[in-house]
Amino acid sequence: MPSPLSSRTVEIIKATAPVLETHGLDIVHAMYGRMFKNPEIRDMFNQSHQGDDSQPRALTGAILAYAQNIDNLDALVPVVERIAQKHVGLQILPEHYPHVGQALLDGMTDVLGDAATEEIIGAWHEAYWFLANILIERERKLYEDIAGADGGWTGWRAFVIEASRRESDVIRSFQLRPVDGMPVLRHKAGQYLTFAFDIPESGTVKRNYSISTAPNGETYRISVKRESGGLASNWLHDQALPGTVLNAAPPAGDFFLPDTPADPIVLLSGGVGLTPMVAMLETVAKDHPGTPVHFVHGAIDGSTHAMGDHVRALASDQPGLTTTVFYQSPRPEDISEQRFDQQGLIDRNWLAANTDIKRASYFVCGPRAFMQAMINHLTALGVPASRIHYEFFGPADALLAA
Repeated sequence: MPSPLSSRTVEIIKATAPVLETHGLDIVHAMYGRMFKNPEIRDMFNQSHQGDDSQPRALTGAILAYAQNIDNLDALVPVVERIAQKHVGLQILPEHYPHVGQALLDGMTDVLGDAATEEIIGAWHEAYWFLANILIERERKLYEDIAGADGGWTGWRAFVIEASRRESDVIRSFQLRPVDGMPVLRHKAGQYLTFAFDIPESGTVKRNYSISTAPNGETYRISVKRESGGLASNWLHDQALPGTVLNAAPPAGDFFLPDTPADPIVLLSGGVGLTPMVAMLETVAKDHPGTPVHFVHGAIDGSTHAMGDHVRALASDQPGLTTTVFYQSPRPEDISEQRFDQQGLIDRNWLAANTDIKRASYFVCGPRAFMQAMINHLTALGVPASRIHYEFFGPADALLAA
């Protein structure tokens, strides 16, 4: 654990918070401009989050929050764990931190000019490396544990697509087996894999995809939605045929089903957000039979609903598992074939009436608007944050603000 920050540094960092509110985004833009001159650093970032300014705004919010809470370091603990898990997925190493830190300090100097005094830059240097060293140490331990576990590995590992399955009009599953034929790390249900795709004419593209099956020690499965304009998702759907080799980092993420799950459990998903929920449902059915689980899923209609038959089959074999499917705009055939249970959106009143608000643990995954709505509903109903667990891929500034 690094030494505590000096009282003078804490004082200076808190004093710069109002400046960050005004100029933070400009500083982050200058920071990224410097970092992205280094191809190795640039390739660690999802560039689709740069074009709409979502990633710069998320980082701006994070830096501001750090400045505002610099005297309340206990608040950093859950944040550090989430960041460390993301970094391990992206294979960020100690040698990358100096590039980021220098780019941040230079960005401050670029934007603030003479106001970025030597004392202010020195305080931010101390504050950056205080947090960086905490992350480096946590990530070192995570890397060490992963490499030492059965089926674990270091860095990127080659996997071959041994099967591909259409799950809906927009979602396709890919079963992956390691090229070396050796066992794979038994992931925690809910975790994700990070991939480094080598896409022709686009270079290396990194993306996270939840593992959509219970751990088996031999293979992984991911289920990917085709996104409009999505570079990686369209390549997977159109070009990644069985036999294609993909490079993946070990499973990561702090959103997962506990080894001994408390009950009852509500798995609450929208769209392709069901992928980690299916892994959790399979795990409960296999390892924790009798645990009360309510699988609640929202889709637009039957054309976009994936894995519906699979989920119903799991529930039919387990008395503790129940499912409720919402279709926002069901088609005539969805109605005639009774493919769903409720029409419309999952709302606060339904959650209050049909889930155990006082005792249940809620696991939430889906598009940003869906997750904002669900977390707002649950919070308004009095569910404490300790019983609301979520996975969110991409900048989470809007979600966290909710």
